[in-house]
Amino acid sequence: MLDIKFVRENPEIVKQNIRNKFQDHKLPLVDEVIALDAQSRSVKQEADNLRFERNKISKEIGGLMAQGKRAEAEELKKKVTADSERLSELEAMETELQEKIKNIMMVIPNIIDPSVPIGKDDSENVELQRFGEPKVPDFEIPYHTEIMERLNGIDLESARKVAGNGFYYLMGDVARLHSAVISYARDFMIDKGFTYCIPPFMIRSEVVTGVMSFAEMEAMMYKIEGEDLFLIGTSEHSMIGKFIDTIIPEEKLPQTLTSYSPCFRKEKGAHGIEERGVYRIHQFEKQEMIVVCKPEDSMSWFDKLWQYTVELFRSLDIPVRTIECCSGDLADLKVKSVDVEAWSPRQKKYFEVGSCSNLGDAQARRLKIRVVGENGKYFAHTLNNTVVAPPRMLIAFLENNLNADGSVNIPKALQPYMGDQTIIKPSK
Repeated sequence: MLDIKFVRENPEIVKQNIRNKFQDHKLPLVDEVIALDAQSRSVKQEADNLRFERNKISKEIGGLMAQGKRAEAEELKKKVTADSERLSELEAMETELQEKIKNIMMVIPNIIDPSVPIGKDDSENVELQRFGEPKVPDFEIPYHTEIMERLNGIDLESARKVAGNGFYYLMGDVARLHSAVISYARDFMIDKGFTYCIPPFMIRSEVVTGVMSFAEMEAMMYKIEGEDLFLIGTSEHSMIGKFIDTIIPEEKLPQTLTSYSPCFRKEKGAHGIEERGVYRIHQFEKQEMIVVCKPEDSMSWFDKLWQYTVELFRSLDIPVRTIECCSGDLADLKVKSVDVEAWSPRQKKYFEVGSCSNLGDAQARRLKIRVVGENGKYFAHTLNNTVVAPPRMLIAFLENNLNADGSVNIPKALQPYMGDQTIIKPSK
């Protein structure tokens, strides 16, 4: 959410940013919110003047009563009563106007970083860099669920009976591999100096609207019926929410946390839920990282975060590349975003396995996450990044470590988490 003062003083910058995001239908909102803001400030000024007058007259009434001038005091009391009625009207108007302003400001997108490429959608995202040599073996790589089935590691049919499409049972060595990857990612981030955290898996609506746009909320979040609670779609939501309405001493920044959680998503929209696979599903687990920092440090942290994900995937022998999200592919709160994509030898292309985002002060402004330093208070900057999210990551892992006989190699970094196993052999 932008600062209303910034919108008031820079309407053309805000409008051009909207155009850059190809959201021209939001352009009228800028003039509308500026007009509402002017009205709100006018109402506030009148209310402040009335409060000043009321205090002044109250003192005069006390003086007149002390002098025995009761009739004059009674006349002034009538004016105070009339002013109080008008003040009540103005205060109600103030509340209504502020609510309208807030609702519009929640829809106007954040100002993107100048380095973000301009494009309409993800088809215009830009490849930045590749890490590791993408290889295609001389044997056919089966679909990922077929690999898992040969390892006796997945049961989709039973999951469909129990919960429907978009769910799964992971079994045996594949289930162990899933947990090993999460544990390895946890320790990997702890070694980077991050504090490990297991957050709440449900959050209140004020946190939901603080960390994401209304459009994202509708497409992703599951609401708990009859309660002000939502299942988290990613632990970033509750991790950033941890700092709601706080004032952090500057010397305690940056706050660097890595969190484990299950994640729950509707996955509404064009992509839909897969029936055969585990690429797009309703439930999965993830290791996440978040940073709360000073504004001047956020871009350097942004670069560190996506590099951590690249380093982790390369340590597991998975080639990856980074993709810069274009303006039209950025969610409204994001300033800049880079996706990490893993190589799929079966598809002979890369696919998304993580996303790193700098949200500037958008979440902090909504959630009132402030910093106090030598120069006073200001809003913090927040960032988040996927460390690893199996089972999607397992697709890349299994394809890139598969042997011709159906066995799967366990990279050295992961062996201690797999009971020192070096290979998983097929049972089918």
